Amino acid sequence: MADFQIEWVNETGSTNADLLTAARQGAEANTVLVADYQSAGRGRRGRAWEAAPGSSLLFSVVVRPQIDVERAHLVTTALALGALGACDSLAGVQPGLKWPNDLVVGGRKLAGVLAESVVAGGRLEAVVVGMGLNVQTGAAPSEAVDTAVALEDVCGAVIDRRELLGEILIGFAQWMGEVEGAGGRAALVAAARRESATLGRQVSVELGDGTVLEGLAQDLDERGALLLEGGQRVVVGDVVHLRGQSGSP
Repeated sequence: MADFQIEWVNETGSTNADLLTAARQGAEANTVLVADYQSAGRGRRGRAWEAAPGSSLLFSVVVRPQIDVERAHLVTTALALGALGACDSLAGVQPGLKWPNDLVVGGRKLAGVLAESVVAGGRLEAVVVGMGLNVQTGAAPSEAVDTAVALEDVCGAVIDRRELLGEILIGFAQWMGEVEGAGGRAALVAAARRESATLGRQVSVELGDGTVLEGLAQDLDERGALLLEGGQRVVVGDVVHLRGQSGSP
């Protein structure tokens, strides 16, 4: 863990918000902030997410990759793949990747990833990528109890959050090497295809402007965008897996 500078606090509003401020003030790459509790945790589109203190692994990382702004979303994939490997190695649990930013088990959400960029003059200065991973039973908010799952629910054993963080960061660092490598992005996208819980399913996708697309999730392109049957390409959107369709985890 020598390459990561880790601070673990009891409580904060949002680890992502804290590190975005720090990144703008020059925080070094691989600065990590972990919190036992977030009072203003956020998901996509600013949705609130509140977990019981100490029940989840809640953390964010600053990275400063030498990549174009258009490829910043691959940092999300790198962290998701790192977490997937850690869940497998520590708990024997193999989640699927629900495009674009969730880990799921049996169709229920195990973790979410949120990446936010710092851009100056059209150049990507930093990416702050955060994860909330349900570890203990009861980690999910009461309103999400039917759609979320915790790692310990699935594996039936106690998971040490610090050990889990270490494994995730090791995997994340390895995948970030692929993100920044000229030829490695293909390996990253290939892994995302292989672990996908979305490809091969009928999905509904809500775009940022409120438009809703439906169709078969057919593939990911070389930049990690979702391709629907018929040629529609989705770079950013909220995906719902439609019931009654074949799929994976």
